[in-house]
Amino acid sequence: MNRKQLVLSAALIVLLAMDAYSVYLYGYVGFFRMMFANFASFNALVDLIVALVLIIVWIGEDARERNVSALPYIVLTIAGGSVGPLLYLIRRFADRTDRAAVVAQQAVRS
Repeated sequence: MNRKQLVLSAALIVLLAMDAYSVYLYGYVGFFRMMFANFASFNALVDLIVALVLIIVWIGEDARERNVSALPYIVLTIAGGSVGPLLYLIRRFADRTDRAAVVAQQAVRS
């Protein structure tokens, strides 16, 4: 696991812990009620939705270029917000590490 994967994994753990604590405090439905509690929280929700739609588009295009299925990550993004993109990036950087190892092995063999 490389440094980028470790940082992304730490961010994912913190995010999941915060999500779990929010659901513990307010319940799943109460969590969404809090998002509509006032205009400021609603504004933050709309901003998050715009950002996640842009990320979903990027994941779809990047996954297509890399011949990877984007569907699980898109579903996770719709259902869990930033969880999907974080997992996609963790996997993406793992693929880079694997590719770099293969290239290094081929260079040694040559």
